[in-house]
Amino acid sequence: MSRTVYVNGDYVAEEDAKVSVFDRGFLFADGVYEVTSVLGGKLIDFDGHAKRLERSLTELEMTSPVTMDELLEIHRQLVERNDVEEGMVYLQITRGAADRDFAYPKDATPTIVLFTQEKNLIESPAAKTGMKVISIEDQRWGRRDIKTVQLLYPSMGKMMAKAAGADDAWMVEDGFVTEGTSNNAYIVTKEGVLVTRHLGNEILHGITRAAVLRFAREAQMKVEERPFTVEEAKNAAEAFITSASTFVMPVVEFDGDAIGEGTPGPVAARLREIYLDESQKKAV
Repeated sequence: MSRTVYVNGDYVAEEDAKVSVFDRGFLFADGVYEVTSVLGGKLIDFDGHAKRLERSLTELEMTSPVTMDELLEIHRQLVERNDVEEGMVYLQITRGAADRDFAYPKDATPTIVLFTQEKNLIESPAAKTGMKVISIEDQRWGRRDIKTVQLLYPSMGKMMAKAAGADDAWMVEDGFVTEGTSNNAYIVTKEGVLVTRHLGNEILHGITRAAVLRFAREAQMKVEERPFTVEEAKNAAEAFITSASTFVMPVVEFDGDAIGEGTPGPVAARLREIYLDESQKKAV
């Protein structure tokens, strides 16, 4: 059976879903996106994703073709129509279709597309074994805080990691880790301090990141938001990533060197447990 997807106001079978060849998302990567997790048929942290979507649209001088209340209903409809218990809802809004021109069109109608993906999120094998990551040079554009569909270099980073026998890559700029290809990066020092890069244009302002840092502080963990180096990561007691689709995922190896004992650490395990518990309580 095909999925039901949402395209510009209509719920259609995926094989019937179409957008214009002149859509600026296709021609210029002129669009933004969000991915919201689904657990137990409910949406995780939808409000956070909606607020970040509004920020991304504002930064690119784009408008949303739907209100946030309408967007919530679309998400719920897709989860129900596709009978998704565990997985994700992908949302993309582009500036719309217009004859190809680098200058923004003044009268284009934004394109909006949503679809679901079923995926085993809670019982992910990597949560038990940990991930291996490599370092790569961060060659993305400077406004990484805007969640655009410009994902070619992160995709290349994933392939670099795969070729090296790893699971993912952490991007490095001026000797400091910025973030993973599709996630925020963290270390836990041998003194027990949780360290992750501060917010700025250099990284995506992760929704899961915000929640996890809040939970860490509530659990009386010491948190430092600052850049950390590759060497700091290799000498850390443990490391992990966060994202909407991985929640809190331990990292056990960096550039071939074991981090800590080379096994998932207690801080990552505890934060994953807290995040899953608290986020499901507030799911919509």
